[in-house]
Amino acid sequence: MPSSVVPRTPAVAALVAASLAAGLLAGSTGASAAENPSVRIHDIQGTTRISPLAGSQVADVPGIVTGVRTYGSRGFWIQDTRPDDDPATSEGVFVYTGSVPTVSVGDDVLVSGTVGEYVPGGTSSGNQSVTQISKPTVTVLSQGNPVPAPVTVWAWSVPSAYAPQGDPEDGGSINGRTLRPRSYALDYYESLEGTNIRIGTSRVVGATNPYAELWVTVKPWEHANLRGGTVYGSYGSQNTGRLKVQSLTPLAEQPFPDANVGDLLGTTEGPLDFNQYGGYTLAARTLGTVHDRGLRPEKTRPQRSGELAVATYNVENLDPSDPQEKFDALARAVVENLASPDILALEEIQDDTGSKNDGTVSAERTLTMFTDAIKAAGGPAYEWRAVDPENNQDGGQPGGNIRQVFLFNPERVSFTDRGAADATTATGVVRERGRAALTHSPGRIDPANAAWEDSRKPLAGEFRFRGRPVIVIANHFASKGGDESLTSHHQPPNRSSEAQRLLQAQTVNTFVKDVLATERRARVLVVGDINDFEFSGTTRALTHGGVLHAAITSLPRSERYSYVYDGNSQVLDQILTSPAIRRFAYDSVHINAEFADQNSDHDPQVLRFRP
Repeated sequence: MPSSVVPRTPAVAALVAASLAAGLLAGSTGASAAENPSVRIHDIQGTTRISPLAGSQVADVPGIVTGVRTYGSRGFWIQDTRPDDDPATSEGVFVYTGSVPTVSVGDDVLVSGTVGEYVPGGTSSGNQSVTQISKPTVTVLSQGNPVPAPVTVWAWSVPSAYAPQGDPEDGGSINGRTLRPRSYALDYYESLEGTNIRIGTSRVVGATNPYAELWVTVKPWEHANLRGGTVYGSYGSQNTGRLKVQSLTPLAEQPFPDANVGDLLGTTEGPLDFNQYGGYTLAARTLGTVHDRGLRPEKTRPQRSGELAVATYNVENLDPSDPQEKFDALARAVVENLASPDILALEEIQDDTGSKNDGTVSAERTLTMFTDAIKAAGGPAYEWRAVDPENNQDGGQPGGNIRQVFLFNPERVSFTDRGAADATTATGVVRERGRAALTHSPGRIDPANAAWEDSRKPLAGEFRFRGRPVIVIANHFASKGGDESLTSHHQPPNRSSEAQRLLQAQTVNTFVKDVLATERRARVLVVGDINDFEFSGTTRALTHGGVLHAAITSLPRSERYSYVYDGNSQVLDQILTSPAIRRFAYDSVHINAEFADQNSDHDPQVLRFRP
């Protein structure tokens, strides 16, 4: 709802002064309302995440405007120039107007309205709420005032512990707990909600995204890797120094800078907001300059003549409606960055009409365009194998029918075609000439299992390299959609999506056990977008019984990542090996996730070994 703003004109200023003198404005006692208000911002914010005045009407709350947002959730921030001495109570608050505000930074205002708690994304998201004043009436007392000095957020001001444990009697929520800003990072940031803050020159740990946002860290040493990122290595290492940065200036007026991981963002200042995606966000009134630190995409080494190179790559909803430039860029990555692996498992290959929901399930044209682009880039003439899914039964973008696909270089490796598999036929394991063999190659693993409901079914295939058989299982497990963020008011956050991935992992693990029960020394690779961490319950379920090993754990901890989310470099894509594959070289090839200019949001993985 639009606010009611009393503009500062000579006549109005005189009326305001007369009213204050007469004690006629709400909350005044004959003295200036700015000097003797009934309620101040720290009273509204209180010492917990929920305002003690939520639902109440407040009158003549004084403050200086520190930021104005003219798009999205329109409104402005005000900050008290007379703070209390309690570090748990914020001195800033957001005023929601619903329409473009008519105040300016530096205005000295009195705000009357309703105190409320707004949950970005809705209550089902698990997000924390933003304390705000809505349906406001705003009186401008003066303009051009200095903005209150910012609170500097830096390495030593942010506690090393991330969040307090949620209250079990309140469903695991931290909303009712008194803030301890010197003990927990989330409490520290909450105690600054709406406050004008500043960060000094900080390292970018999440590249500029399509929504004109980036992530920085104010703790340069915190789980840092050699390429400038901040690694998420366990559920207990959430990386407290991460902070999202947006600009208050609309893109039409000032482009947002492109930044890659490892770049530096200069001093930035503005109110601290809470965003639906990512949580605490510096809404930059003044945005620092980005300094390019020269990060470049990696290139893996070529496989040697006796090595089999197997890779996995999520190509992010590739279909013929994508520009040829995307096909060409992905193809160059296969040839130049991945050194043309012998076997390449692709995830998110869409059907020939992409997101058009017309019943098409074939991806013949998509794959022809991609393999042609690879050949044009100097790569091999890859052949492919896949099983078309049932229409709209495998999740992903409606109508897109994403699936896993095997590409292989026939000059280096052969594919064993066996059986006539379709979307609903399960492949099994039999013994042939003393070796484990698939009943259907390519074939899907247990596609009728409830674990794969509205999700991609694993694709299994038999290959031969120098006469030796290798079984590869390409996967794309259920996404993390629906999980609560690290900044949830539930601590620990609810990770509901794990339940389905756990069932999927158990199903694949059982299949691999069947293979190894048939041939103890069978060479099996489980590859793909597992959508979960190397330390997760999903990975533990995949490796249960010692039938698989998560090969990415052979890398130093600081180099274990394939994806960057909310400034955390983390593992989603994996290659797992059976015990017969004892020696291998593993590479997470960083070509996308750290960059503003991406061809996919995932980094491919490559494993080389001698069968």
